[in-house]
Amino acid sequence: MPADADERINPADLIDNHEVAKIIGLTNSKGVSVYRRRYPDFPEPRVEKRQTVLWLRDEIEAWARRHERL
Repeated sequence: MPADADERINPADLIDNHEVAKIIGLTNSKGVSVYRRRYPDFPEPRVEKRQTVLWLRDEIEAWARRHERL
């Protein structure tokens, strides 16, 4: 879910697809897009503008724990 205008996000909590890939155990960050399509409960990016896609670290780590990837 994209960030609401009223919601404040600490930029230090945002991670890119390379960091997401590391957390979920992928060797190639391009695999993150496959996971986004394959898993309906995969977290939505909080920032998505042109080629910049960023997620909240806590949401990715929680997803990874639920799927035993962390």
